[in-house]
Amino acid sequence: MKRRWLTLLAVICTVALLTAGCAQKAPDTKPTDKAQTGDQSWNKIKEKGEFVIGLDDNYPPAGFRDKAGELVGFDIDLAKEAAKRLGVKAVFKPVQWDGVLLNLKSGEIDLIWNALGITPERQQEIGFTDSYMADRNIIVVKAGSPIKSKADLAGKTVGLQLGSTAEPAVTKDEISSKLKEIRKFESPTVALMDLDAGRIDAVVTNEMNARYLVTTEKTADKYYILTEQEGDFGKEPFGVGVRMEDKTFLAELNRVLNEMKADGTAAKISNEWFGSNIIK
Repeated sequence: MKRRWLTLLAVICTVALLTAGCAQKAPDTKPTDKAQTGDQSWNKIKEKGEFVIGLDDNYPPAGFRDKAGELVGFDIDLAKEAAKRLGVKAVFKPVQWDGVLLNLKSGEIDLIWNALGITPERQQEIGFTDSYMADRNIIVVKAGSPIKSKADLAGKTVGLQLGSTAEPAVTKDEISSKLKEIRKFESPTVALMDLDAGRIDAVVTNEMNARYLVTTEKTADKYYILTEQEGDFGKEPFGVGVRMEDKTFLAELNRVLNEMKADGTAAKISNEWFGSNIIK
């Protein structure tokens, strides 16, 4: 009897050990950490079927309202074409430009496509596509102004858009210490109104924006844009901005942008807006 109990006890222990061993070796059916934490930004855009673009809707010719109130512009057309190629819809969301980076980081928008200058400061905060064009921050004065060069801004009041690349371009330039005042506006359009009224002496904005305003608003007799030889605040490349972590979405945007450059579509859009190809 004692031998039987010992044999039974041995069998029970063996079964228990085998059960424990199987439990330890059972495969983990849960998703891997990589699957859980990998960059899903492009997959999320595809699932939504759209991406939301933050922009200043009063910044011609990048993005603005036409006489019928419709949103139009050079960057609007580029973004729509990119969305079409990606198989999703482009949704445009006007925002306050000085807070656009916060809108992007908070998830309120998916990208910024609106003559967005690629600067070292912004590159510390967000990711950028490759540059699709380059521009420069120029000086606009009233026709007949005594300001004939950047040096002539000494003692003058200069206007610029709050949150634009014109702001650091001016403040970091040696002329800034000689200015009487820098006034910041909601948009370059509003700044030009103050220039016309004589409340400021000059406006600094990107050349694309300035030349469009001067020619389309038929104000060439009112304003003068200083030439490159007379002075500007440096060149700046434009790119599309995304959240720093959205690597797969960024890769897709770069892919279609390069396609649009290669097949001439981007050049065609540029010619429709500027009469020449400014795509780089």
